[in-house]
Amino acid sequence: MRIDVESAFDFYDRAEELNRVGIALSREKDINRLLEIVLLAAKRITQADAGTLYRIEDAHLRFEIMRTDSLGIALGGTTGRPIQLDPIPLFNEKGQPNEAMVVAYAALRESTVNIADAYAVQGFDFSGTRSFDAKTGYRSQSFLTVPMKNHEDEVIGVLQLINARDARTGEIIAFSEADQRLAESLASQAAIVLTTRLLITQLEQLFESFINLINAAIDDKSPYTGRHCERVPALTMMLAEAAHASSDGALREFIMTDTDRYELKIAGLLHDCGKITTPVHVVDKATKLETIFDRIQLIDTRFEVLKRDTQIAMLRGQIEAMERGDTGEVARLSSQCQQVLADLSEEQTFLRHSNIGSEVMSVEDQERVRSIGAHRKWRNERGEHTNVLSDEEMINLTIRSGTLTATERQIINHHIEVTIQMLESLPWPRHLRNVPEYAGGHHERMDGKGYPRGLTREQMSIPARIIGIADIFEALTAADRPYKKGKKLTEALAILGKLKVNNHIDPDLFDVFIREKVWLKFAHEFLDDEQIDEVDLSRIPGFRN
Repeated sequence: MRIDVESAFDFYDRAEELNRVGIALSREKDINRLLEIVLLAAKRITQADAGTLYRIEDAHLRFEIMRTDSLGIALGGTTGRPIQLDPIPLFNEKGQPNEAMVVAYAALRESTVNIADAYAVQGFDFSGTRSFDAKTGYRSQSFLTVPMKNHEDEVIGVLQLINARDARTGEIIAFSEADQRLAESLASQAAIVLTTRLLITQLEQLFESFINLINAAIDDKSPYTGRHCERVPALTMMLAEAAHASSDGALREFIMTDTDRYELKIAGLLHDCGKITTPVHVVDKATKLETIFDRIQLIDTRFEVLKRDTQIAMLRGQIEAMERGDTGEVARLSSQCQQVLADLSEEQTFLRHSNIGSEVMSVEDQERVRSIGAHRKWRNERGEHTNVLSDEEMINLTIRSGTLTATERQIINHHIEVTIQMLESLPWPRHLRNVPEYAGGHHERMDGKGYPRGLTREQMSIPARIIGIADIFEALTAADRPYKKGKKLTEALAILGKLKVNNHIDPDLFDVFIREKVWLKFAHEFLDDEQIDEVDLSRIPGFRN
């Protein structure tokens, strides 16, 4: 028996190409590029002039990629040019198999169809192909249509190759048995890789949807901080990309792969997941005396009681004075009563103002609250004379900044410990193993005075430091907090600069944040127009241009 040495070497070379394609497929993560690799490799291996790859979706074959070399047609895949053709139904309107179309036949019968000449074959509808040929001058002659079956023996798509060419003459010829075996092998490999990639993508989508579900639950608990979970990840990635692009300075060696980006994105989304356990009355505390309601109303009631008692005492005194015929005492009691009522109204107004969480409450105002609480007495529902303010109310009303007491701030701060505990308890895959560290470090400080672990800059990763800056800047500019308005850019950047000077945030990341105008990009996307003012970079503390 004579062996065709040339054919043997040709088959060997094509089999080697098949192996190389298999390796490339196993490494590819982008589905469009993966499908493109499959079609282009199949065309090379079988020396086909044209080809189309379809995916099955809702009982239809959807066009994914089309290539025709001799006509210069390249659609779908990574080209950015969509295929404007309707999907091919696998069944007609009566539910009968659409076996007149060769691609549908191959998918339904789960078998390869090898046609030497479409113009001579019987049993298939090639009217669309002939119409295409008539318009373009092309002649679609030989067809190799291969179903793509995954590891569960399920057809997930179809690979169709058109017009095999003779390697020496360029003449259109039929696809050989070797072509068919190689194409079937490639289609099988591709189907398995594609199914695996789709499964991974679906799991990632499920995971991110679950994260968004947690954030939506936090949002539902507290509308004041809900968008925080959306804005911090966005700002995190903006700053991370700016740091990645740095070509000089301390961050020039900070490089992110797509895997690194995904890991940081997930960490940003989960950085506050522990807030799901934080009591809503603490998160939503809009005033200093608020719990499930604003207790300033109780203090208002006490002052109204004091005013009523003052007026009653005056009237009683005036009656006694009139019985004595002392008109001067009547006038004096009236004047005295008006003065006491005015003092009470002024103190009531002052306490209402003190109840509003300001940036900084002065020491004098704090002392005045304590003085009113200690010296102003009222008669309670039991008829007892007692302080108009309880000790707990005085503690709340003398909060120096914001609306939270030290105890309530500890409750809020505890969310980061819960976040770390939750994230460290999960079995993270290798490419996401740093998520707990990234997400759990955004309240640490460069000088080691942060919480919960008191880490220093050297003990923190760059991604964790990035989330820290994003978290602070978002909080400064957030317009949906219950106790403050969102700051304008100039003020927010000035505060951020002071935090750099005081060794609170990473100095190199701060410089990138300012220099690359990450703040401005974030502002245009998330801030109200009135917050975006003209910023003089030279006046920002600690910034080195």
